[in-house]
Amino acid sequence: MTVAKQELSSTQRKIVDRYYSNLDTISLTKLQEAVSELYLAETDKKKDKLWKTVETALAKFPEVEARAAAVLRTKDIKALAELVQKLSK
Repeated sequence: MTVAKQELSSTQRKIVDRYYSNLDTISLTKLQEAVSELYLAETDKKKDKLWKTVETALAKFPEVEARAAAVLRTKDIKALAELVQKLSK
Protein backbone atom coordinates (compact mmCIF):
# COMPACT_ATOMS: atom_id res chain seq x y z
CA MET A 1 0.00 0.00 0.00
CA THR A 2 1.44 3.33 -1.02
CA VAL A 3 0.48 6.69 0.35
CA ALA A 4 0.00 9.45 -2.17
CA LYS A 5 2.14 12.52 -1.58
CA GLN A 6 -0.09 15.45 -0.73
CA GLU A 7 0.91 18.98 -1.58
CA LEU A 8 0.30 21.57 1.12
CA SER A 9 -1.54 24.78 0.45
CA SER A 10 0.40 27.98 1.06
CA THR A 11 -1.43 28.50 4.36
CA GLN A 12 -0.64 24.96 5.51
CA ARG A 13 3.01 25.36 4.47
CA LYS A 14 3.28 28.59 6.52
CA ILE A 15 1.84 26.81 9.56
CA VAL A 16 4.33 23.95 9.21
CA ASP A 17 7.21 26.36 8.69
CA ARG A 18 6.28 28.38 11.80
CA TYR A 19 6.05 25.18 13.83
CA TYR A 20 9.55 24.10 12.86
CA SER A 21 11.02 27.58 13.28
CA ASN A 22 9.63 27.67 16.84
CA LEU A 23 10.39 24.05 17.74
CA ASP A 24 13.00 25.00 20.35
CA THR A 25 10.53 27.28 22.14
CA ILE A 26 7.82 24.62 21.97
CA SER A 27 10.18 21.99 23.41
CA LEU A 28 11.31 24.33 26.18
CA THR A 29 7.70 25.06 27.13
CA LYS A 30 6.96 21.32 27.27
CA LEU A 31 9.97 20.84 29.55
CA GLN A 32 8.85 23.64 31.86
CA GLU A 33 5.36 22.16 32.09
CA ALA A 34 6.77 18.68 32.71
CA VAL A 35 8.91 19.93 35.62
CA SER A 36 5.83 21.41 37.27
CA GLU A 37 3.78 18.29 36.66
CA LEU A 38 6.55 16.01 37.97
CA TYR A 39 6.60 17.90 41.26
CA LEU A 40 2.85 17.39 41.55
CA ALA A 41 2.61 13.83 40.18
CA GLU A 42 1.54 11.27 42.73
CA THR A 43 1.58 7.97 40.84
CA ASP A 44 4.56 6.19 39.34
CA LYS A 45 2.62 5.68 36.11
CA LYS A 46 2.14 9.43 35.70
CA LYS A 47 5.79 10.10 36.56
CA ASP A 48 7.00 7.54 34.02
CA LYS A 49 4.87 9.14 31.31
CA LEU A 50 6.20 12.59 32.18
CA TRP A 51 9.81 11.37 32.12
CA LYS A 52 9.21 10.02 28.60
CA THR A 53 7.93 13.47 27.60
CA VAL A 54 11.03 15.03 29.15
CA GLU A 55 13.29 12.63 27.27
CA THR A 56 11.64 13.49 23.95
CA ALA A 57 11.83 17.23 24.59
CA LEU A 58 15.47 17.11 25.75
CA ALA A 59 16.43 15.36 22.52
CA LYS A 60 15.77 18.69 20.78
CA PHE A 61 18.69 20.26 22.69
CA PRO A 62 21.90 18.47 21.64
CA GLU A 63 24.07 21.10 23.37
CA VAL A 64 23.15 19.63 26.78
CA GLU A 65 23.13 15.97 25.77
CA ALA A 66 25.55 14.75 28.48
CA ARG A 67 23.81 16.63 31.27
CA ALA A 68 20.40 15.55 29.99
CA ALA A 69 21.51 11.91 30.01
CA ALA A 70 22.60 12.24 33.64
CA VAL A 71 19.27 13.83 34.62
CA LEU A 72 17.30 11.12 32.82
CA ARG A 73 19.39 8.36 34.40
CA THR A 74 18.88 9.66 37.95
CA LYS A 75 15.38 11.08 37.38
CA ASP A 76 16.31 14.01 39.61
CA ILE A 77 13.57 16.63 39.33
CA LYS A 78 15.68 19.36 40.92
CA ALA A 79 18.51 18.78 38.43
CA LEU A 80 15.96 18.79 35.61
CA ALA A 81 14.58 22.12 36.82
CA GLU A 82 18.11 23.59 36.88
CA LEU A 83 18.78 22.29 33.36
CA VAL A 84 15.51 23.75 32.07
CA GLN A 85 16.37 27.07 33.71
CA LYS A 86 19.75 27.04 31.97
CA LEU A 87 18.11 26.31 28.62
CA SER A 88 15.64 29.15 29.05
CA LYS A 89 18.44 31.74 29.31
